[in-house]
Amino acid sequence: MENNTQLKEMIRSMVIDVLQGQKQETASSQPVKQVSRGQEPGVFDTVDEAIRAAKEAQLRFEDCTLATREKVIADIRAAMRPRVQELAQKTVEETGMGRVADKVLKLNLTLDKTPGVEDLVTECETGDNGMTLYELSAYGVIGAITPSTNPAETLICNSIGMLAAGNAIFFSVHPGAKNLSRELVSELNQVIAKSIGIENLIVTLREPSIESAQEMMLHPDVSLLVVTGGPGVVKQALQSGKKVIGAGAGNPPAFVDETADIKKAAQDIVLGASLDNNILCIAEKSVVAMRQIEPQLVQEMVKVGCVLVDNQQDIQRLVDLTVLPNGTPNKQFVGKNASVILDAAHIPYNGDPRLIILRTPKNHPFAVIEMLMPILPVITVDSFDEGLNVCLLLEAGLHHTATMHSLNMERLNQMARKMKTSIFVKNGPSYAGLGFSGEGTTTFTIATPTGESTTSARCFARRRRCCLTTGFNIR
Repeated sequence: MENNTQLKEMIRSMVIDVLQGQKQETASSQPVKQVSRGQEPGVFDTVDEAIRAAKEAQLRFEDCTLATREKVIADIRAAMRPRVQELAQKTVEETGMGRVADKVLKLNLTLDKTPGVEDLVTECETGDNGMTLYELSAYGVIGAITPSTNPAETLICNSIGMLAAGNAIFFSVHPGAKNLSRELVSELNQVIAKSIGIENLIVTLREPSIESAQEMMLHPDVSLLVVTGGPGVVKQALQSGKKVIGAGAGNPPAFVDETADIKKAAQDIVLGASLDNNILCIAEKSVVAMRQIEPQLVQEMVKVGCVLVDNQQDIQRLVDLTVLPNGTPNKQFVGKNASVILDAAHIPYNGDPRLIILRTPKNHPFAVIEMLMPILPVITVDSFDEGLNVCLLLEAGLHHTATMHSLNMERLNQMARKMKTSIFVKNGPSYAGLGFSGEGTTTFTIATPTGESTTSARCFARRRRCCLTTGFNIR
C-alpha cells in the first residue's frame, strides 16, 4: 500500500513538472548553460551549448501530439503577422538589400502558404500478408544555414516546416543579417514557450561566423543539414558526411516566343525580375526573345517601369561598376534599387524605375553571371531551337528555375522537358513558382543540387516503414 502511495506521488510530481514545462531530461552529463529569462531566449554563446539545448527540447517535443505541432505553428503564424512590416524594414536596414514593400509581400506569403503538419502524408499498402505503413518522423536537431538575401522569410519558412516534422533547429545565420535573425529566433522561442511550454526548439548564436557554421556541420547531435546559400557553403556541407538538403545558385532565363501575349509577358517578366531588386534566386536573370517580337517586348517593358540603357558606353560603365575583375558581382550593388545603380553610373532616368534593361549578346557578363541586381539583359534569337539552346547555356545546368511565355503548347512542353529545372513557370512571373500569384505551397529553400526541389515539412522528416503481418486487409 505504501509503495502504491509513493508511486502515485512520483507520477503526480512528474506530471506537474511536465505541465509546467520545467522537466528537462538532459541528454548529456554536462549541464547546459541556459539563457536567462528576460534576455534573448534561444540565443547562446557556443555551438555546443546551443545544440545540446536544442536536443533536450526536441526530446520533449517528439513526445507531443500532432495537434500540439499544429498549435505551435498556428501560434507562430499569428504572432508573426503583426510584425511583418517591422521585420521587412529591419531587414532592409541591416542588409542594405531589397525593398520594404516587396519583403512585406514575401513575408505574408511565407505565413500564408508554408505548409505545416498536413504535408506529412501517410502512405499505406495492404494485401494478403497484412499492412505496411510509410510515415514521416523527425530527424532530431537540424542544422540550418540561412542567407542574407531572404533572412526573415527563410528563417520563418524553415521553422514552420521543420517544427511540423517534429524537429528542433540550430540556425547558423548569415553574419550580414545577424541582428534581425537573432531577434527573430528569440521571438519565435517566446512564442513557442508560451504556446506549448518548451524552450530552445529554435536556437542560434549571439555572434555567428564561418567557423561556427563549420563546427555545427560536424556536431554529432546534428542529424540533418539544410543549407540555403551559395554553392560554396553547399559544397562544404556535402563534405560533412551528413544528410544534406542544399539550395544552390540559379540563373533563370525567361524565353518569349512570337506566339506569346507580348504585353502580358512584358508585365510578368518585370514583376518577377524586379521583386525585391532581383535577389530571389528564382527571379528572371535574363530575357531571350524571338527577333520579330523583341522590339515590342522591350517597348512594353519600358511602359511598366523599366529603364532601357542602349548606349554602349553606358552599358560598359554599368559592367565596370557592378562586375568585379574576378567576374563576380560587386556586393556594393547587390539588391540595390535600380536608381542607386543608375546614379552611380551617371545614367539619367525618370521616377523610381523597377528595372534596368539592355540588349546584350548571350555571353555578356550580365547574362552569364547571377548578378542579384535589378539589371536584366535581353538577348535576341531567330528561332525556337536557338532560343532553347541559349536558355540552356545561360541556366548552365543548375536545374533551378526557368520561365517561358508562349501560346504554343508543344514548345512549352519541350522547353520544360529540356530545361529540367526544379521550377518551370509558363506564362507568368517567376514568383508564381513559389505560390505567389500561382497555385501551390511556398518555400524559400529550393534544393536543386541535392534534388529535393521546393522543400516542405516532408523533406525535413525521415521516411519510415512499419509492417503488420496479419490483418487490416478488408478487400
